[in-house]
Amino acid sequence: MWKAAMSEEVGKALQSVVDRVNQAAVRRPKTLPVVPPRLVAVSKTKPPEMVVEAYRQGHRNFGENYVNELVDKASDPLILASCPEIRWHFIGHLQKNNVNKLLGVPNLFLVETVDSAKLADRVNSSWQRLRGASTQRLKVMVQLNTSGEQNKHGLPPEDTVDTVQHILSKCSALDFLGLMTIGRYGYDLNLGPNPDFQMLSSRRQELCDSLKLPLEQVELSMGMSTDFEHAIEVGSTNVRVGSVIFGNRDYPNSATNTPAPSPAPSPEKTGKSVSEEAAKKMQHLTVSKP
Repeated sequence: MWKAAMSEEVGKALQSVVDRVNQAAVRRPKTLPVVPPRLVAVSKTKPPEMVVEAYRQGHRNFGENYVNELVDKASDPLILASCPEIRWHFIGHLQKNNVNKLLGVPNLFLVETVDSAKLADRVNSSWQRLRGASTQRLKVMVQLNTSGEQNKHGLPPEDTVDTVQHILSKCSALDFLGLMTIGRYGYDLNLGPNPDFQMLSSRRQELCDSLKLPLEQVELSMGMSTDFEHAIEVGSTNVRVGSVIFGNRDYPNSATNTPAPSPAPSPEKTGKSVSEEAAKKMQHLTVSKP
């Protein structure tokens, strides 16, 4: 029953999003670095079968917001057996006491949410200890709080250069990949380009100028289900798309399929209603092969 219905829906939605990602990349100004956007399929609350189906369609990059859910999903026998080349991204807030648990995840590819030099140090030392003699470095991004909202995690933008310099000079086990932001929800693009995306882009320019880094080697992770096309058009190289691919999130403790309130809701949970609207708009799109 699941394969007959859900697998077809996942495949069509994924192919449509891939097509939209590629089209948005073509619309980028020629002044931006030519870096193909990476689509991260956020599988939060979804069963391993849906991950396997997206993997079967050729997708490899998947993201999770919570350490425990990522540990469970990445270690699931079905995923381990069916998805040997899967690349897991951690895109939620990382507490220091969860670092060891996260770094033990099979096929962990990128931690997008390092938001302080202290956290970078903890991740660095833990990765060195867990990997032993291995010379493989862990890819990380530095998360910025570009909107200045108190309920958002992330580094103050003015601390970007110092924090990245610390990682480059003091964290030999880490491979700095770029900058990441969540940004403010519900921004009206009729008002112009998203200021959070502009902020992240300007901080990248400042960073590259200060540390003499090639612009094309510093990625930007910005854009989710409701705004990933705009994000790519203004320079994003990594977009995080969940409900538009996998459907509305499943929260088992709620009869109305909405998350229970909490003191610090996750970015994806807060933006659920907006993402649902975007998912509805997907239904009329023509699907083409990527």
